[in-house]
Amino acid sequence: MTKTYTLVTGETLHRIDHASGLTIFVYPKKGYRSTYAMFGTRYGSVDTAFIKDGKRIEVPAGIAHYLEHKLFENEDCDAFERYAKTGASANAFTSFDVTAYLFECSDRFSESLEILLDFVQKPYFTEATVQKEQGIIGQEIRMCEDSPTRRVMFNLLRAMYKEHPVRIDIAGTVESISHITPELLYDCYYTFYNLHNMVLTVCGNATVEEVLEVADRVLIPAKPLSLDSSLPAEPRETFEKEIEQVMPVAVPLFYIGYKCPVEGLHPDPKTLLTAEMAIELLCGHGSELYASLMRDGLINDSFGGELFEGRGFALMLIGGVSRDPKAVQEAVQAEIVRLQKNGVDETRFEELKASFYGRLLCRFNSVESSATALMDDYFHGFEPFVYSEIAASLEKADLDRILTEWMVPECSTLSVVRGKEEV
Repeated sequence: MTKTYTLVTGETLHRIDHASGLTIFVYPKKGYRSTYAMFGTRYGSVDTAFIKDGKRIEVPAGIAHYLEHKLFENEDCDAFERYAKTGASANAFTSFDVTAYLFECSDRFSESLEILLDFVQKPYFTEATVQKEQGIIGQEIRMCEDSPTRRVMFNLLRAMYKEHPVRIDIAGTVESISHITPELLYDCYYTFYNLHNMVLTVCGNATVEEVLEVADRVLIPAKPLSLDSSLPAEPRETFEKEIEQVMPVAVPLFYIGYKCPVEGLHPDPKTLLTAEMAIELLCGHGSELYASLMRDGLINDSFGGELFEGRGFALMLIGGVSRDPKAVQEAVQAEIVRLQKNGVDETRFEELKASFYGRLLCRFNSVESSATALMDDYFHGFEPFVYSEIAASLEKADLDRILTEWMVPECSTLSVVRGKEEV
């Protein structure tokens, strides 16, 4: 079954509910040489427990990331070796709630798509290969532990969340991955890598007919999925207000996080977009706060913010480097209080609204951004490219509400990584 959408660009997007159980989006781009494809599953590091055949199964932290690494290998060869013959550039990633495999090519698209759909459907794990990977990923984990920029972020998550597994590093720990076995990998694979739990997005120099020719031939029909991987209840307030670590850094790194309320799996798209706008209003390079902190020498141009959101969690993040992170936190909170009291300036709101709408339209120009947005929207349960429609209809009251309800002191945490000589 196929559904078509007419986009604001005048182009056509096709959604196919394939007989195999897989949902497929094809977004042809006339005049483009390259094509970008993503094959993703709704499975990430937060899925540390699930119910299978009525039995609750708990798995080691980091197993989703571990499975992503192992899936590139089978009995015969490595998937990267196969891609080398078509000239495609391939990669994969595991986030907190998604694992995705992808490639970009300017030629031999059908061959590369066949490789993608084929190897992701063919798991192959043995005791020997699993043990070999433990050493490789263990080294990766140790490198991450030595990264100040990674530690300041993951320390923040650990301090903000008491129960939600977003507080656990995506890669797990050296100790946790030592418990991974082929049997556990197969359990996770056949639970989450079900085509009913996955999506394929293709954007660029490709047609529906080309995609379906490969999909019809390669996809293995899956049984309907009954999956329970519910997440633990999480308090509204942060677990800890401050967290600090000493590492070899010249200037302290910091993150200020505001823990946002999440009912269900995700906030609605309008709320998410408004939260992004609130962050830009507060600490974008055109904001009063940014100018003030720069004048006082408290920040440099690394200062900025973002919305960090996934299944069951959402945070508004503000970070950078500063000789006095506490003073920055106090200035941020003071600016929030001012905006809450006075409301957002109407002219500034209209400027932000136009800017956000323009950025969302620019995303259509990139095959990578378009394919990624399609996957993200699908896993959120949103209509494709819904943000561009919402951005045009936002009102100032929406922004005032986010500033008042989400950015409150009792739901904030400061994470700092500083040098030993400063302690």
